[in-house]
Amino acid sequence: MRVYRFLYRQGGKPVGVHEVQTGLSLSSPSLAHYHIRKLVEQGLAKEEAGGYVVDKILFENMIRIRRSVIPFQTTYLALFVSTFVIMLTVFRPQPISEVYLFALLVNALALGIFLFETLKSLKQKF
Repeated sequence: MRVYRFLYRQGGKPVGVHEVQTGLSLSSPSLAHYHIRKLVEQGLAKEEAGGYVVDKILFENMIRIRRSVIPFQTTYLALFVSTFVIMLTVFRPQPISEVYLFALLVNALALGIFLFETLKSLKQKF
């Protein structure tokens, strides 16, 4: 999976055996070639002119931002964290009402749910 993730993070750019070896600090090029060959046999990678690229995407509900791969739920988590902070700082009414407290509770609940889902997704994929 480390080799697969390394190829995936290259964004479709063909990667050679030596690049995989140095990028993952593997002991020899033959070890990198062995793992790449296993990926090719399973149909997860393919050989192109300049090296190897990912042929089949395994990461479901993941977003690639440059070389990072993050769970999709992280975007919702960021949304609810920012709305929670804004509600606590900018939109706080002076006599705190029941509606405001209910909105904070709903926002905190959504934040907790997406935090749990993000952590669960990170454990499964990495």
